[in-house]
Amino acid sequence: MSEILAHGIGSRHDLPIPAFYAFAGALAALLVSFLGLAVLWAESRFRGREAGRALPEPLRRLADAPATRTALRALGLLGAAFTLVAALFGPDDPERNPAATFVYVVFWVGLVPASLLLGPVWRLVNPLRTLHLALSRMLRRSAADSGREPPARLGYWPAAAGLLAFTWLELVAPEPAANASMLAFFGCYAVVHLAGALAYGPRWFDRCDAFEAYSALIGRLAPLGRRADGRLVLRNPFHGLDAVRPAPGLVATVCVMLASTAYDGFSDAPTWVNTLQTAAIGPTATGTLGLLAAVAGVALLYAACIAVAGLIGSGARGLGRRGELGAFAHSLVPIAVGYLVAHYFSLLVIEGQRAFILASDPLDTGLDLFGTAARTVDESVVGPGTIATVQVLSIVAGHVLGVIAAHDRSVRLFAPARAVAGQIPLFVLMVCYTLGGLTLLLAA
Repeated sequence: MSEILAHGIGSRHDLPIPAFYAFAGALAALLVSFLGLAVLWAESRFRGREAGRALPEPLRRLADAPATRTALRALGLLGAAFTLVAALFGPDDPERNPAATFVYVVFWVGLVPASLLLGPVWRLVNPLRTLHLALSRMLRRSAADSGREPPARLGYWPAAAGLLAFTWLELVAPEPAANASMLAFFGCYAVVHLAGALAYGPRWFDRCDAFEAYSALIGRLAPLGRRADGRLVLRNPFHGLDAVRPAPGLVATVCVMLASTAYDGFSDAPTWVNTLQTAAIGPTATGTLGLLAAVAGVALLYAACIAVAGLIGSGARGLGRRGELGAFAHSLVPIAVGYLVAHYFSLLVIEGQRAFILASDPLDTGLDLFGTAARTVDESVVGPGTIATVQVLSIVAGHVLGVIAAHDRSVRLFAPARAVAGQIPLFVLMVCYTLGGLTLLLAA
């Protein structure tokens, strides 16, 4: 565990799958999906927030009931308080303190499947929203009315910066699992976002809070969502994905999501490990440059392909110069989710057990609250074959979903005669990301 958390989050490397079959299968799936869409999919079929079948009224009332919202806020506050107490008063050793496991496994990794299944769950449990509500009441002001809106030019930029900062803490910082490191990061994070919410109201959290934006983007693929009229509905996840609209910083946020897992995989390679150990400027500075280079590389490749697509489809409808980069950013979300699932699936299943075991004695005082003190982590719960299957399938599925989302958007925005040709650069982008993701996965 200490080895894992010294790197933030680790991964397993015993994947018994031949590289040839992984690459051949992935490329075949992308090519077949692209050709099939080009022949059979001539009109846009996704309707964003207008789609979805309303849930039965009793379920809707239960989900929207004040008691349900209060219970979820209390759960989020309780989890944050538990982690804070463990970090403040527990031993500074991730082998005996659950704080690091809760932050890097339960919260960060667990947020992915929770959002995929239930939608933007962090919005409902975010302890900063609860603290903002309490502060607003103390200041005798309405939490919902600050009299101002967050500046439109901010968009997702604060979220992109926050995700990059957390990724740096997880993957580059010298001691990411140290109590002091986590307390410093989340202390500064809370001050910044509470100040923003006091200035602009709770809508500040929607796009500026990194973890809310992260959960919301992943949650676009959830079968549960809300229509434009606010009704809770069951929907085709593609409709939710189609509801993502271009905004400042959206591309940067999604590129950080993609690049973080890419860098995490690459940082395990012996060549990079040797580079960190021998670099003249030190491992932290070298790691920082490497992480920034990964983000820049992902973003530049995306921007180049979108630029070429814009040139090919110059007769686009509704595609202005400023909107071009963000117009297809939604198609990167399933790719990012595929990488996240591939990279962290085994970690959640295996190290998630440790969180429950350590929570039984959070301050290392000899307590055994849940009767798990004598238990050990069972790594045999998921085998290498299962891990390999989940990893390869999640990467391939993420890219196929990205191809479908990009194609539907292209036939909506490009003139009919240019829709397929205009999508070729996007298809090349998907192929490049697929090859890169599988290379990192199988070479690790």
